[in-house]
Amino acid sequence: MSGTGPAPSARAAEIGARVEAFVRGTVAPYERDPRRDAHGPSDELVAELRSKAREAGVLTPHILADGSHLDQRETAYVLRQSGLSPLGPIAVNTAAPDEGNMYLLGKVGSDEQKRRFLDPIVRGEARSAFFMTEPAEDGGAGSDPSMMLTTARLDGNHWVVNGRKAFITGAEGAQVGIVMAKSDDGACMFLVDLPDPAITVERVLDTIDSSMPGGHAVVRIENLRVPADQMLGQSGEGFKYAQIRLAPARLSHCMRWLGACIRANEIATEYACRRHAFGKPLIDHEGVGFMLAENLIDLKQAELMIDWCAGVLDAGAQGGAESSMAKVAVSEALMRVADRCVQTMGGTGVTGDTIVEQVFREIRAFRIYDGPTEVHKWSLAKKIKRDRREAR
Repeated sequence: MSGTGPAPSARAAEIGARVEAFVRGTVAPYERDPRRDAHGPSDELVAELRSKAREAGVLTPHILADGSHLDQRETAYVLRQSGLSPLGPIAVNTAAPDEGNMYLLGKVGSDEQKRRFLDPIVRGEARSAFFMTEPAEDGGAGSDPSMMLTTARLDGNHWVVNGRKAFITGAEGAQVGIVMAKSDDGACMFLVDLPDPAITVERVLDTIDSSMPGGHAVVRIENLRVPADQMLGQSGEGFKYAQIRLAPARLSHCMRWLGACIRANEIATEYACRRHAFGKPLIDHEGVGFMLAENLIDLKQAELMIDWCAGVLDAGAQGGAESSMAKVAVSEALMRVADRCVQTMGGTGVTGDTIVEQVFREIRAFRIYDGPTEVHKWSLAKKIKRDRREAR
């Protein structure tokens, strides 16, 4: 399955082949490493895996030596290969939130900001966090960023930021932060060195997923002083910059988790062909064989949806509606795939003996982060109404 689909460019095929070989051969054996817990792999394990990726020449493979990026279609192929293990994106430095933060900094950051904040992330020497979502109990921003309560006030040549954030992936242990807050001009983004005494991790949440180092934290920001030259872009333009980051980032999630589900389906297929019940292999029972057939259909449809949306982004479109459609279609399709893999494997499918159980959990979370299915459908419905009104 990993070799089918829209043909990648020659350079993407070469990079992707090296990434796939590394993830299958070097990273996959670490899936039983004890340096993983409910909040993700430890920083020690991350550093070890990245060291091996650096030696193999596959670290940050979607960014070329001259700092340019693969295009979105090429990135789709390479990130899919990195996702063949839940540890793969962390190992080769294509994981969220770093991949999205690298993209944003590359698009919006000044030369000095890139040197100071972007380059260490690209080199795999620093992890980053994106501070946007706020706690529901505060009435702050979630799927509706306009509800943002975190404030930014100019004081001389510094901005003073106050607020609380929630579900901040990788905040524990990150060295670079991108903090969203609201000034008198509107939404803003700030680059900060971490840790900072003004930013306190209140707690790391216990969540269903466990693939991202540092987990997902609730964070308090109290009188954080940020030099004015560490504002990312312009005051009041934060929501525009968020869209620059979020549309490709939604698609990147789809790419990585497609790889994970391809691998889960391989494991389930091998199990169904090896395991016997009622006098024949499980694959020969229609109830099982049909599930695996449906998996191939959903995997192919997910792959084609990703390729279509990547093409839209490569053509220069903002791609908000297209990435929403891809996020919904792919996350829902991969949820079906992961569920059938568990079902095919029966009791074994809900144990940690293979990655199938983890992939199921991760995909369930994927249906929510970067916008749940219902929010994207609501956004698309608004676009349908707007387009019809403009067409009259």
